[in-house]
Amino acid sequence: MRVPMNRRRFRDLNEQEVLALAISSEEDDARIYRSYAQRLRSEYPDTAKLFDGMAEEEDRHRQRLIDLHRTRFGDVIPLIRREHVAGWYARRPVWLVENLGLDRIREEAAAMEGEAEAFYQRAAQTTQDAATRKLLGDLATAEAGHRALADDLSKAHLDEETRDKENDRAKRQFILTWVQPGLAGLMDGSVSTLAPIFATAFATQDTWTTFLVGLAASVGAGISMGFTEAASDDGVLSGRGSPWKRGFASGIMTTLGGLGHALPYLIADFWTATITALVVVFIELWAIVWIQNRFMDTPFLRATFQVVLGGALVFAAGAFIGSG
Repeated sequence: MRVPMNRRRFRDLNEQEVLALAISSEEDDARIYRSYAQRLRSEYPDTAKLFDGMAEEEDRHRQRLIDLHRTRFGDVIPLIRREHVAGWYARRPVWLVENLGLDRIREEAAAMEGEAEAFYQRAAQTTQDAATRKLLGDLATAEAGHRALADDLSKAHLDEETRDKENDRAKRQFILTWVQPGLAGLMDGSVSTLAPIFATAFATQDTWTTFLVGLAASVGAGISMGFTEAASDDGVLSGRGSPWKRGFASGIMTTLGGLGHALPYLIADFWTATITALVVVFIELWAIVWIQNRFMDTPFLRATFQVVLGGALVFAAGAFIGSG
């Protein structure tokens, strides 16, 4: 395998460089855990305490590694980091992970410890030098200890009631930030575009013209819904989350809702395209019903009545206007 330019293979590192790499990795992980804690402190203070504790433990392990380096190699630690070594396990950018849900952040932290332990174990098995093998084995043991500590800290800071409360809060935030705007967009895109698309279809019986009208209506509605959602509420007082996230969810789902029954009109035959579009509309409406029932706790029959009746009325209006 070709090594990327300016990167070295792990097996080419000497013992001092391996130790320096371990030190910088521990420092990075401590910084990541503190970033998680800062991100979660306002909404999930108990989980933030968990990550504070893990960061402190990473600091202690880093200090032990520094002391070992000072004893064996002196005070000057080589500058070597993960990105300098080909094949070294990578960490996801903090900005990417911290925007995910609470459980996803917890899973990422557990994966961090598991990846470090597994890599040290594999590295220890590949070396022929007894001192290096012992060093890497000790590092693997340290990472295994991190995972055990994480379990202990989780038990100390996150009892079942606290975990349930935080999970409920995370679920509610997910619904407010993503599901509600996305559902509103899907409903608007699926239902409001029925009239112009089917009116054009029955008026012209030209599939290409119908597709262009549907495309324009879907994209225009998506842009309008996205900006409206983003501008309507900054999320500070309502607690609905980032306006850009909500705008993105609303705009994308609005566009997809309209495109669903516009795309069949790429089929040249008018009645084949129309029947296909009607099938897509049926699927879209039932998807809306399922989301309302699953995430919004709307009774299934009520959701079915509201969505199907509304969709049928809009479709009938479009077909009537187009036929006239």
